[in-house]
Amino acid sequence: MQKGVLLVNLGSPDSAQPKDVKKYLDEFLMDPRVIDIPRWARILLVRGIILNTRPKRSAEAYSKIWWDEGSPLIVLSERLRDKISKKVNIPVALAMRYGSMTLQKGLQELVDQGVEEVLIMALYPQYAMATTETINVKINELRDQFYPWLKITSFPPFYNKPEYIEVLSKSIKDHLHHLDHEYLLFSYHGVPERHIRKSDITELHCKIDENCCTTTNEAHEFCYRHQCYETTRLVAMKLNLKEGTFGTSFQSRLTFDTWLQPYTDRTIERLGKRGIKKMAIVTPAFVSDCLETLEEIAMEGAEIYHEVGGEEFTTIPCLNDGEDFAQLLTDWIEQWRIVDVKTAIA
Repeated sequence: MQKGVLLVNLGSPDSAQPKDVKKYLDEFLMDPRVIDIPRWARILLVRGIILNTRPKRSAEAYSKIWWDEGSPLIVLSERLRDKISKKVNIPVALAMRYGSMTLQKGLQELVDQGVEEVLIMALYPQYAMATTETINVKINELRDQFYPWLKITSFPPFYNKPEYIEVLSKSIKDHLHHLDHEYLLFSYHGVPERHIRKSDITELHCKIDENCCTTTNEAHEFCYRHQCYETTRLVAMKLNLKEGTFGTSFQSRLTFDTWLQPYTDRTIERLGKRGIKKMAIVTPAFVSDCLETLEEIAMEGAEIYHEVGGEEFTTIPCLNDGEDFAQLLTDWIEQWRIVDVKTAIA
C-alpha cells in the first residue's frame, strides 16, 4: 500500500490586499471551531461587524511582513516540505486549513501519485479545537465524500515529545547564547477559555486555575492550556532557566470574549514597567513565522516594550524550515512508514 504525507498549516490570504484578506478571514472566522457560537450569531458577528472593519487593518499588518515570494507562512512551509521531500522516499504534499491551498488539493495531489494511506501532520505542537481538531474534522469530511478508500492516520500533538523539546530548546539557546537577557517570555496563541472547557473529555477537570494544568489527568490529552504550560516547563528544565526569569502568556485574542490569560501585550508592558531592560520572546505554538510572530510580536510587542522603558527586545524565530526541525519531522515520518502511529482518525 503506497503511503504519503500531508503537512498542514493554518493558511494565509493570497495577497496583502484587503479583498483577499477579507475572503481569508471570512473562511477562517466562520469555522464553528474557531468562533464556536450559533451560526446565526457567528454570521452577525463575523460578516456584520468584523469583516466590515478588520480586513483593512489586517491587510496593513500583512503588508508590513509580506515577502517578495509571498506570505512568509506559505513560503516557509513550502521550504519545509521541500526539505522533507528530499529526505524520504514517499510523496509529501502541503496544504492549508484555510485559503487557496486547500486540504482537498493536498489530498488529491497524493491520490494522483497513487497514495492509499495518508499521514496527516498538523504543524501544531499543541492540540486545540481551532487548529488540530478542525483539520481532523475537515479531513474526515473530505475522505467520506471523495476518498472513502483512503486510510487516514493523524500524527498526535508533539508538545511534550523529548526530541521536539530538544530541537526547540536548541533553537532558543542558539539565538540567545550571545545575549544577556533578563527574561524569556513564552507566548502562545490564545483561545477562548470556553474552548478549554469544551475540550475537557472528563467534563469536570478543567477549572482554568493554578492547579488543574499541573494535576495529572486524562483531560490533558486535549487541553491546549496544559500543553502550552507543559512545553514551557520542559524547555525551561532543558535550558536550566531560573524561576522568575521566564513565563507564559497568550496572544492574538478577540475582544468580545474571555480568552486565556495572562495576555502577551499586557505581560510585555508589565515586564517593561517592572524594570526588565532586556527580554526575549519565543512563540512555541507556531512552527512557522507568520503575521502573529513577525508583526504582532516583533513589531507591536517591541513598540509596547520600548514605550514603557524596555531597552532590548529579542524575538526568537520559529523553527521554520531549520535543518533540525526538518530532520525531526523526517524521523517521525520514517517511523510511521515502518510502524504505524496508533492514532487513526475515527
